[in-house]
Amino acid sequence: MRGFLLPGSPKRTMQTVNQPTQNNDEAPRERVRIFDTTLRDGEQAPGYSMTRAQKRRIAQALAELGVDIIEAGFAQASDDDFAAVQAIAGDLRGPTVCALARCQFGDIEAAARALEPAHHARIHVFIATSPLHREHKLGMSKAQVIDNAVAGVRRARELCGDVEFSAEDALRTEPEFLAEVLSAVIAAGASTLNVPDTVGYTTPAEMAERIAYLRRHVQGIERAVLSVHCHNDLGMAVANSLAAVGAGARQVECTLTGIGERAGNAALEEVVMALKTRSELYRVDTGIATQRLYPTARLLTNLLGMHLPRNKAVVGENAFAHEAGIHQHGMLKHRGTYEIMRPEDVGFARSQLVLGKHSGRHALRERLATLGHEPDEAQLDELFTRFKTLADKKREVFDNDLEALALGRDPDALGPWRIVQLHTSSHVGGMASATVKLTHEDGRQASEASIGDGPVHAVLRTIERATGHALEIGDFQIRSLSVGGDAQGQATLSVEHEGREVRGKGVSTDIVEAAALAALEVVNRIERLSAPTRRAANQS
Repeated sequence: MRGFLLPGSPKRTMQTVNQPTQNNDEAPRERVRIFDTTLRDGEQAPGYSMTRAQKRRIAQALAELGVDIIEAGFAQASDDDFAAVQAIAGDLRGPTVCALARCQFGDIEAAARALEPAHHARIHVFIATSPLHREHKLGMSKAQVIDNAVAGVRRARELCGDVEFSAEDALRTEPEFLAEVLSAVIAAGASTLNVPDTVGYTTPAEMAERIAYLRRHVQGIERAVLSVHCHNDLGMAVANSLAAVGAGARQVECTLTGIGERAGNAALEEVVMALKTRSELYRVDTGIATQRLYPTARLLTNLLGMHLPRNKAVVGENAFAHEAGIHQHGMLKHRGTYEIMRPEDVGFARSQLVLGKHSGRHALRERLATLGHEPDEAQLDELFTRFKTLADKKREVFDNDLEALALGRDPDALGPWRIVQLHTSSHVGGMASATVKLTHEDGRQASEASIGDGPVHAVLRTIERATGHALEIGDFQIRSLSVGGDAQGQATLSVEHEGREVRGKGVSTDIVEAAALAALEVVNRIERLSAPTRRAANQS
């Protein structure tokens, strides 16, 4: 494994990071590192668990976005988390790949093993420091917390050249004790100090004061980068992150669209665009290719089957939409009257490129690229065939339609079961019926028929009978992906299976078919989850 510190001598680099910004135009602009934890903290949000293939795909998109550090997971949490961290570490060459670990040797050594393929590696160790956590979670004294923190950092430093330390629940920790802990871990070898607002409790004024206090009182702070990790329980995660940057923090930990535990984390796109839009105030830069914010956020939401509110800042569908007459009049005069950012700067197209049945491969490839998808020739051939089929059914093919086609190639959405035939019928005031024929990758075929209260209910019951899986559906939603009576619909459903939530989605111009595809994706995921257990049983 090769674990590297950032280029340049630590003394010179860290002094630059933590020096106060001078108030003149000639002062050099400092760099704020963007630490993305979508794949670790983001995945901890209920219903947002990801497959290994999905994590690798998102990690690649994050690398193309330009994030500095990607926290790929908690290697010790499970075999699958370990394998995902290891795969991402082997995939990427640009960003630093990071793995989380408690200040326990088993966690730290698992993180190091998972990071062995990484070109740039970081081990991120943490321990809680607040009185509440010390007493009720850890059962440790202050001295024991410091001893464990130092031991964890030292072990991580033996295995990796780049070590970050987090003081969990830092903002509810006594300032003097927090400074003492951080001073000790710097001496032990930590080069990044993270100050998390773990429960989203603090305010921007308090955050700025705490960062300023730590810069004054932590011994050796000139050798380290101060970082913040803010949660959104009171809706202030982004505001607190920006307050920390204003006070001298030079790393922000965040997630795409703000997903994460409880109310989520600071949203990466909001932090980055606030720093860029108000650059005269913060006088810092990031390495983010902001034009990729929208397509990267859309990739995440589509892979997870999550709904992004239209009024979501920066990447929501309404972020650059104007309906009020007064606003429209102002926009016609000068777009700056009601837009503080250019839509092109975050990845929105100035105008919608309309594709239809007369469009060619070149136009399709170009539009897919602007949406963050770059298929190879074989994939493009398949997508083009499916695009033509869809275009024959629709007057216009919209961006959401194209994304649905591209994401239909997600290997985790395929097999082992596939639909060969599907037929439904319904009658006003009567029952609906459905028949389905499925094939399995092992050669099996299954044909079943059922009745239900409606065509969707009937088709779900039919798939249950054909596959032998009872689906305890917790949530079911259907939404339009574009506009018009011929729009594609996306069905999303979640199922409780052995104590965990399994989600599936299906897309079609026929909402009943979309529901069938969503249910079959859930069944396929359940079978893939059960496959390792069955193999182990057969081997024993």
